[in-house]
Amino acid sequence: MDEEDMSVIRRNRIAIGLAAGLAVVLGLGVWSATGSGTNSKPVAQTETDLGVLGDYGDVGQPPVLQEPAQAPEAPVQQQAPEVPAAQPPAAQPPAAAPVSTLKLVGKPVDKMGLVVQDGDGRTLYRFDKDTPKPEGKSNCNNQCAVTWPPLISETIPQVEGVDAKLVSLITRADGKKQVAIDGWALYTYSQDPKPGAWKGQGVGGTWYVIQPDGKRNVECLPPGVTAPAA
Repeated sequence: MDEEDMSVIRRNRIAIGLAAGLAVVLGLGVWSATGSGTNSKPVAQTETDLGVLGDYGDVGQPPVLQEPAQAPEAPVQQQAPEVPAAQPPAAQPPAAAPVSTLKLVGKPVDKMGLVVQDGDGRTLYRFDKDTPKPEGKSNCNNQCAVTWPPLISETIPQVEGVDAKLVSLITRADGKKQVAIDGWALYTYSQDPKPGAWKGQGVGGTWYVIQPDGKRNVECLPPGVTAPAA
């Protein structure tokens, strides 16, 4: 073969190669468009396809539809506990009268007979110059009250052997309250050496031991003292 024939053969070979390559490219394009092939899968399935497949238990499951979000429930307001209506204060009982620690004891003693003593056993006296009626008045003040201390109390004393109806309180010149029996103010004597003594009996002819009924006791008088007229 001459050189011209060889050139024609080469051109033909090139044309055939190009045609074959173009055929391959066209074949690949058709294969891709038709979805043929062993490993082909649909790119996407519509919601209708999924629903149909799901109805028959095939591949895929029915779409899960989310329920619309619910608004949060409003908090339940708790009612405040009912406050009971204020009750009026209960009536208070009247205050009891204060109890006196002082005591009057009417009793008999040797030689003297009936006397009245305080709770400590001191003998009590009456003064003839006092005024027992109608309200009772003490005329022993100042220095006299130092020698003959009055029996002072703001309350009626307890009694034993003395009629409580005869016991009262009188008001002294200084405003203090003094215990009295049947209106006669009661005194102790500063010179009595001990409880139960009665050295004040008959002093000045005006001071006498008092009895539970308020009268003078003249059962035992010192020498030279005469019992006054009743």
